Amino acid sequence: QVQLVESGGGLVQAGDSLRLSCAASGRTFSSLAMGWFRQAPGKEREFVAVISWNGDTTYYADSVKGRFTISRHNAKNTMYLQMNSLKHEETAVYYCAGGRTSRGVGDYDYWGQGTQVTVTS
Repeated sequence: QVQLVESGGGLVQAGDSLRLSCAASGRTFSSLAMGWFRQAPGKEREFVAVISWNGDTTYYADSVKGRFTISRHNAKNTMYLQMNSLKHEETAVYYCAGGRTSRGVGDYDYWGQGTQVTVTS
């Protein structure tokens, strides 16, 4: 089992930056691909980024390419999402998840509770 806890969300202005963290407990973190998803009110949960277990492979949603960076530190059981040039429409609850190197919500077995990111225009 892996427990995931997100942190780093908050209220920022459009154009600002935030760094989200996802702390994991359990021995299997380093063997899991880790992803970030987000869900805005009234919308489905959507893929943001994923990083493979060893960090060699990353995928991003087209909407965040060039602005967001996913990374991980296996020795610290932690994953990060650096978000730059945030947009109002990126206001959502951001979730970290552990599973396969995939863009699909169904490919992840472990989920955190989420952290709110609010971007004011």
